Amino acid sequence: MQPSNDKHAAIGEHRDWLDSTLDKLKVKMSAECARIGSGIPYIPANGRYEDWGVRDIYWWTNGFWPGMLWQMHKATGETAYRAAAEEVEERLDEALLGFDGLHHDVGFMWLHTAVANYRLTGSARSRSRGLQAASVLAGRYNPAGRFLRAWNDEPGNNRAGWMIVDCLMNVPLLYWASEETQDPRYRDIAIAHVDTVLRTTLRADGSANHIVILDPVDGTVLDKPGGQGFAEGSSWSRGQAWALYGMALSHRHTRKSEYLDAAKRIAHYFIANAAMTGYVPLADFRAPAEPVVHDTTAAACAACGLLELAEAVDEHERRLYVEAAIRMLRASEQKFANWAPGEDGILGGGTVAYFSEEREVPIIYGDYFFIEGVLRLSGQDRHLW
Repeated sequence: MQPSNDKHAAIGEHRDWLDSTLDKLKVKMSAECARIGSGIPYIPANGRYEDWGVRDIYWWTNGFWPGMLWQMHKATGETAYRAAAEEVEERLDEALLGFDGLHHDVGFMWLHTAVANYRLTGSARSRSRGLQAASVLAGRYNPAGRFLRAWNDEPGNNRAGWMIVDCLMNVPLLYWASEETQDPRYRDIAIAHVDTVLRTTLRADGSANHIVILDPVDGTVLDKPGGQGFAEGSSWSRGQAWALYGMALSHRHTRKSEYLDAAKRIAHYFIANAAMTGYVPLADFRAPAEPVVHDTTAAACAACGLLELAEAVDEHERRLYVEAAIRMLRASEQKFANWAPGEDGILGGGTVAYFSEEREVPIIYGDYFFIEGVLRLSGQDRHLW
């Protein structure tokens, strides 16, 4: 879909910022690519990333760095980005073959590595990896409850009925696999799961629970704990961002109007809350006034969701979503960005969870969504979902 004049107008008002940010991104990412290469970053300490793949090859964020590399390769044509991304993809074979540590986040891990590689280069090996990951995700489907199970068991905690809002961002792997193989089973599983999220996880006001625990035998809702937010019934902002972008993506792949309506409802809730804090969202929209804890990863992810939503609506609605996305990216960049080429991490201000010790720090997925959003606004991105 070609952007409308409304979208061009919204971007035009921020053109100087966008051009300047693109220039800084190219300098920063070139330096990080040379320094990090095939390492797998997560959160920097004292301005440097450790190789998280050595610590935990199954870690759910391990695909975001290659996603950043593929996005920059698409935008610049520089081969160093592709080479590093392909090396990380090969490293993740250890996780794919190991299997035991895999969970619902295989979409995050292989959409931006193997599937991105296949989409951009046609690599048969990458296609195979992507389909294997999709089969792992499909294997987590509970047909009685009609949901994709989250996480794995831990000592004393059977999670057979656990479902989390994050999975909305992983189901695009199933849509891709269905399109690629012309096999409807993957798509059917994705739709069944998203329908269950609509029924059990999203609230009428546009907010969302993080975790819903279902009876694994019949799908009855048993509990809705607080998860990574402040408390039960609160509103963890990155969970709202997962819901917003995830619903918009499911609409892209299915054209189901109820998914678009849900994405709009979540978007309006998110924009209203983010506007209250200068478009840099709090880590939880329903947390106490003190302490003030921001989460730029929620801002960056939500911005990408708003840009996705903007492509699905007519011109009379489009500008609202584009303008809000730009404001979130711009406010986060101006308050928290680190453009020093010699230091790792671009977008500070990320918070892993409300009660986490890792508050307002650079986190790799914040950088991924920030890059995706900026490149999408400039028309230089590659859609990896």
